[in-house]
Amino acid sequence: MSVPRGERVLVADDDPPLRRMLKRSLTADGFEVTVAADGPGALLEAERSAPDVIVLDVAMPAIDGLSVCRRLRDRGLATPILMLTARDAVADRVAGLEAGADDYLVKPFAIEELVARLHALTRRGRDERSLLSYADLTLDTGSRIAIRGGRAIELTGRETALLGMLLARAGHAVTREQALAEIWGGAAQDNVVDRYVTRLRRKLGEPPLIRTVRGSGFVLRA
Repeated sequence: MSVPRGERVLVADDDPPLRRMLKRSLTADGFEVTVAADGPGALLEAERSAPDVIVLDVAMPAIDGLSVCRRLRDRGLATPILMLTARDAVADRVAGLEAGADDYLVKPFAIEELVARLHALTRRGRDERSLLSYADLTLDTGSRIAIRGGRAIELTGRETALLGMLLARAGHAVTREQALAEIWGGAAQDNVVDRYVTRLRRKLGEPPLIRTVRGSGFVLRA
């Protein structure tokens, strides 16, 4: 009987004992594990190993985890990313979310919780796959790919969530407060929504679909 392929996870952490423990524990749980010891290694392995989910330590040498996360998102990588950090301040959690991370876990943690969160992140794309359409735009929320005019556009997790909100309410305004509450859990500054709208407008191209509703928020209107 064939054994199903495990989900591929990339673990980037500069602590050798923790890195070995995570590789051993996650492998025992069925994951295919690749490890990196620093930021440059994480960037290299993210492209080389094509992981299904990435675990990034915030405090890594050369390039820290937040910078790695931002660079991966800037490259259009939509792979779910979980950040590990020893700091639990709200500002630290906000920084991770704004860098493009999908989840955040504070050290020390129980390996069972990490495994559960990784399974949830890898399952999200399979279990919540759906298509949303408006005008010449279609969004596959599972693959995080939008198609406009026959052109495929890769989106990050939060870009997908924001565009999904706009598509689900096409013709009706989505307020900044609604987006902050549903996508960022309220743990971000108001202007993060504007920044993500700017990114979406740039990716979706012309003619513009996302309109600003003065004093309210944004609306999808052809």
